[in-house]
Amino acid sequence: MKCPVDGTALLITERSGVEIDYCPQCRGVWLDRGELDKIIDRAADLAGGGRQTSTAPYPREGDHRSDRDRDHHGRSGRRRKEGFLGDLFDF
Repeated sequence: MKCPVDGTALLITERSGVEIDYCPQCRGVWLDRGELDKIIDRAADLAGGGRQTSTAPYPREGDHRSDRDRDHHGRSGRRRKEGFLGDLFDF
């Protein structure tokens, strides 16, 4: 199969039981029918089954972190572990 973006032949890899087609040139990723469902199911199982939402959308009054502690997207400098999805698409 060829990449719909640049016409390069797609490579196939299997990660955690999920078959992924990817383009080595543009790094695009394509999934066969049902593969996205497998990814969603596995991610939900590993995350504990549910998504937790934050109860406090704004910083509390006593939170005096400066804007310098955050990048331009509002995230702190700490990085999360990659986890299942990071491992799945690391190629």
